[in-house]
Amino acid sequence: MPPALHDSKTINLALQGGGAHGAFTWGVLDRLLEEERLEIEGISGTSAGAMNAAMLKTGLLDSGRDGARARLDRFWGSIREDAAASVNPLADWLKMFSSEAGMLADAVQSQRHFLQDTFLRTFSPYEWNPFDINPLRDLLGELIDFEAVCTDCAPHLFICATNVRSGKIRIFDDADMSTDAILASACLPFLFRAVEIDGEAYWDGGYMGNPALFPLFSRTRARDIVIVVVNPIERAELPRTARDILNRVNEISFNSSLLRELRAINLVQRLLADGHLPAGHMEEVLIHTVRDDATMTELGVATKLSPTPELLDHLKARGRDAADAFLREHWGKLGKESSVDLQAMFG
Repeated sequence: MPPALHDSKTINLALQGGGAHGAFTWGVLDRLLEEERLEIEGISGTSAGAMNAAMLKTGLLDSGRDGARARLDRFWGSIREDAAASVNPLADWLKMFSSEAGMLADAVQSQRHFLQDTFLRTFSPYEWNPFDINPLRDLLGELIDFEAVCTDCAPHLFICATNVRSGKIRIFDDADMSTDAILASACLPFLFRAVEIDGEAYWDGGYMGNPALFPLFSRTRARDIVIVVVNPIERAELPRTARDILNRVNEISFNSSLLRELRAINLVQRLLADGHLPAGHMEEVLIHTVRDDATMTELGVATKLSPTPELLDHLKARGRDAADAFLREHWGKLGKESSVDLQAMFG
């Protein structure tokens, strides 16, 4: 427990997408929900972050904090069960014998990811998935109470998707939330056909907002935005292998929109501080992150599409640890100052 939790705090959450790596956010939310003095006014989510956000809101409105934790557990538990039934048996069999066999098993796993990637870059989902089957559709319909989610009450929900034709960002909020909106936010174009809503086609929101911050500081009163970072922002070592280069390109691509927004916030706050702009709400925005780059840099982009039970359990535990560390170290800064030094980040 963090020390001296005397006053309640109200925050906004910004949840990144990252496929199976979203289980890290599951762990973060599980820990934050234990803090009764912590209130959530708004949630912005993309892709897996959108699913976590929807589970969080529907659970909170249904039966409070325990309900939200239970709803998140049911969602990721279903992902875990489905993954357990499709674990690579050859890799598991090889790992039973020796460390060298374990290395061979990893090689088999890497080869499987290579073949999968080659297949997805050769054939589009319009060819190999003509009936547009998405296993998440039924799961979302089962676990999300959209009558509750669509209500205009806290926590307010903002889900990001990318308009395929215009390339512009689309924010779905409380009023127009739906299964299709969440699936659109998580629609990787190599895996799924574009999701059509009101005559417009949408892809994964990560291309334009991962997650989008502007709805939080423009449509809520909470000063603090706590960003749950799934994609490592920095890497110390230069990538040299093809796999490492692919990993880093993926991370940079899916962090680019977030970094642009943070840079814009930093610029506006500097202009406000120097008196070049009249006082406004932006100067009150406080930025925080919950992250574990050491853990996330050990994972490759391929694991985002491989939600093995071991990976999901590991990431949930690391997410809880990261959230616990954040609460212990930065509770006193909430409502007062940013725990992220934007000037140093963009200096």
